[in-house]
Amino acid sequence: MPADAAAGDATADDDDFRSFVHGRRTLAKQGSGGNNQFWGNDSRACAWSSRAATSRAPMPDDAPTTQGSRIHRWLKTAPTRCFVAYASFAAFATYFCMYAFRKPFAAAKYEGLMFLGTDVNLKTVLLISQIIGYALSKYAGIKVCTEIRQAHLAKFLVGLILFAEFSLFLFGLLPEQFKVVAIFMNGIPLGMVWGSVSRYLEGRRASEVMFAGLSCSYIVSSSSVKAFGTWLMDQGINQFWMPVTAGLFFLPLFMVAVYFLNQLPQPSAADVADRSRRSVMNSGQRWAFFRTFLPAMLMLLLVYFFLTAYRDFRDNYTPEIFKALNYDTSPELFLQADWPVAFGVMIALACLNFFRDHRYGLIAVFGVMLTGIVLMATATLLHDQGKITGLWWMILIGTGAYLAYVPYGAVLFERVMASTKVAGTAVFAIYLHDAIGYTGSITVQLYKDLGQGELDYYEFLRGFTWLLCGLGLVCFVASCVYFMGKHKPVAADKS
Repeated sequence: MPADAAAGDATADDDDFRSFVHGRRTLAKQGSGGNNQFWGNDSRACAWSSRAATSRAPMPDDAPTTQGSRIHRWLKTAPTRCFVAYASFAAFATYFCMYAFRKPFAAAKYEGLMFLGTDVNLKTVLLISQIIGYALSKYAGIKVCTEIRQAHLAKFLVGLILFAEFSLFLFGLLPEQFKVVAIFMNGIPLGMVWGSVSRYLEGRRASEVMFAGLSCSYIVSSSSVKAFGTWLMDQGINQFWMPVTAGLFFLPLFMVAVYFLNQLPQPSAADVADRSRRSVMNSGQRWAFFRTFLPAMLMLLLVYFFLTAYRDFRDNYTPEIFKALNYDTSPELFLQADWPVAFGVMIALACLNFFRDHRYGLIAVFGVMLTGIVLMATATLLHDQGKITGLWWMILIGTGAYLAYVPYGAVLFERVMASTKVAGTAVFAIYLHDAIGYTGSITVQLYKDLGQGELDYYEFLRGFTWLLCGLGLVCFVASCVYFMGKHKPVAADKS
């Protein structure tokens, strides 16, 4: 793409955003040619086309720093299947390794330890402390992750992880009463990793497939790194020094993964025509986006407040839940509960890429999320009737929760932006919801300890499941109907 043409496109796209907010459309007359069909037959738009991409030219505002790299040059003309597989694996590996700095400490039970002599378990305080840091990071990420240039993303990612590892060193070193501060510091940088990785993947015709791989990482990584942490403690490593040890093992792997992720070229002109241009967003543009979709955003935020809390509660208290279900906890049990979940969710998200028409694609996303809600209710009903085991209940509610939760991480707002043709970055909506979601996680965990302490972890999760199912069913249906009214068909763009 010539420089003067690219600059013109950038100006036009900024004007498009402002025009869309005021109800007018002046999109540039570009089109991918296949979006008016339900499934589409344009091989150029197919995520699994074997043809080489010929126009993955960098967009103007984020020129990559790896133009001289042999890998970068190969990716610009690589067959689409190879490009998608490479991007998915690099994103998966990066985020999987990040979890080695976030979750291993939760594998320890800290039995018999109370916080400062109170009736609150030390583990609960540690979990909440890290989540507070993580939530604050999400609020900061609304600005940082939507404004940072891609040329700085790789260094930013490495810096975040180094800070997190230093905090884990302090977690092992400091006296018990100060460990809460260290784990709080650990959460602060980690909350911005997802948004930074997402910036590499969004705005592409095969984004759903790539995000399926990325999302799969945090489903399997939590149980995997906790199993690794349990193994380290079985080797005699102290429960307070185990987290930093796990981080040291994964640090070189994380750096290698970031290097490969940073080789990705910017979305091509065809990607931009199909998905809308992705660019940094200032505060005015972020507020305009939120105000434009206000009713649906409020409903989605309400569900996500509880959905994140549900997902975190199941994840953080897996050993305690299994104990209440009369299981002997072991690393293998953690893997059995989460790996089948990842497989099912990955297939569901990858299939969304077959919907080339963005209106039907957005309906399909909400269909996946509603399927998750129904699955959670069905599994709980079957378990109450004694027709499935506790392990299968954990697998099925986990699958349902992640089917509803994972699309928030990119796929939902990727389709919203593609359907409405709004300019900007999906990372803003993602981080706004994450910030609210982790606030919900803190609230619910405090409520469990201080307001429902007499309930065991299984009974609390069971009641929470029914609450979330009712709320999710109503809000997801209403949000879907709202966004259908905001859809901008391709035919209108070309008129």
